[in-house]
Amino acid sequence: MKRAKLQHLEDVLTVLPWIACVDKFQHWVYTNPAHTNDDRTKAWDDIFSSMSSTVVDWENLQHIKNYLWQKQLHIFEVPFYYIEYGMAQLGAIALWRNYKQNPQEAGEKTRPLCNSAAKTLPNLQNREAKFDFYESYIRELSDFVKGEISS
Repeated sequence: MKRAKLQHLEDVLTVLPWIACVDKFQHWVYTNPAHTNDDRTKAWDDIFSSMSSTVVDWENLQHIKNYLWQKQLHIFEVPFYYIEYGMAQLGAIALWRNYKQNPQEAGEKTRPLCNSAAKTLPNLQNREAKFDFYESYIRELSDFVKGEISS
């Protein structure tokens, strides 16, 4: 159980940069409709490199790195949908953090959200989870997850 939880928390931290890469790459593709294969490869490399760790050594593997974006089926089947997974993940982390800080209050404030399936995102975001994509807020939530990993 502990190993599964640890793996899940580590995955949470690694999926967010990947989601950001996919979303940014899709925006680039659609705003540059006349791009060439070489342009696309360079754009992916720039985007992926800007959001990736420098721990992985891609020397002699650039030909694989250039096409990593192709493993994300959403790009082909449901463009611009993948970002919603990131939004949901950030919201879930925020709700979890609120629960860890004050279980009683979090339960009372979150319970009404369970009946809010028809509500729009702007109506929900001012309650218990901000959908804020600024670095400071994402770092705050990431630090919470890192703290949970440490404990």
